[in-house]
Amino acid sequence: MSEQVIVSVENGIQKLTINRAEKKNALTQDMYAILADSLVNAETNPDIRVSVITGTADSFTSGNDLMDFLQNPAQDEKTPVIRFLNALAIIRKPLVAAVNGLAVGVGTTMLLHCDLVYASENASFTLPFVNLALVPEAASSYLLPKMLGHQRAAELLLLGEKFDAEKALRYGIVNEIVSAEDLEKTAMGAAEKLAAKAPEALRLAKSLMKGDGDKVLEQMKEEGEIFQSRLVSPEAREAMTAFMERRTPDFTKFS
Repeated sequence: MSEQVIVSVENGIQKLTINRAEKKNALTQDMYAILADSLVNAETNPDIRVSVITGTADSFTSGNDLMDFLQNPAQDEKTPVIRFLNALAIIRKPLVAAVNGLAVGVGTTMLLHCDLVYASENASFTLPFVNLALVPEAASSYLLPKMLGHQRAAELLLLGEKFDAEKALRYGIVNEIVSAEDLEKTAMGAAEKLAAKAPEALRLAKSLMKGDGDKVLEQMKEEGEIFQSRLVSPEAREAMTAFMERRTPDFTKFS
């Protein structure tokens, strides 16, 4: 399982590579556990000053592995997916993302917690929660309106349509678009600059900029409770069935 998330540490940088290319880097609970543990453990590891997360092949991550997620729903704070989301909200050390391709669901919402985000020219983003009869997660229902304003956040979260790297840059979700060949070099170069800085000053500066950790965790909890109830709703059953059958869901019978 560790091969599906490759963890390496060198020169003060922890690199987390999502490595399940045959499934578009869809995340299972086991993969979430590795990501969560790596981020949390880095907080007390003096050999790690910054973390970088990226994907492989044509995908950053296509989001949750649907079958794994339905069989192992996020029920409490100890569930790997919840631990990962909470880790994103509480870690004090810098987190850099290199979005190398497809970024669906949590593949996009996790970027809202990163300090620097670089995307390749072929990166694409989708927030399909409402399309699946679910609700947003990772505090995106709070962070996106805060970052973009209500209308732009509604465009991304309510319409749930795919958008490209240019729009992500324009909306402030990514810092820079680079070629696929230069993506890792650019992200690791930024990480190297961060790793060379005064570590406590860096952590304090990040904490001051964030400033709303309690609100983020509170929103995550509220989203999670509603998300859980939505998973067993008739609308979600129709959406999931339609997804499996590769057809458009029919919500006309719901009011």
